[in-house]
Amino acid sequence: MKQGGNVNQERHSFMEKIQMVDFALVDLTLYLDTHPQDTQAIQQFNQLAVESRDLKTAYEQKYGPLRQYGGSFSGYPWSWGDAPWPWQM
Repeated sequence: MKQGGNVNQERHSFMEKIQMVDFALVDLTLYLDTHPQDTQAIQQFNQLAVESRDLKTAYEQKYGPLRQYGGSFSGYPWSWGDAPWPWQM
């Protein structure tokens, strides 16, 4: 039972990291809307975009699909119905 708790905690921590990076991307998007020539912010945005993509890919390899509408492939059997869904964590 303890191992299951550790796996859940690891999964939750992984998702939390993804959410933090994605929040920073949203914040930078809003900033860049009003400061489109800030090269440092653009560079930070691009670095975080790569980090977000890599985190999501690693998460999916370990826990299953995360992105919808073709952003994630499905294994067999179709696993989108498996809980918890990302917004339930």
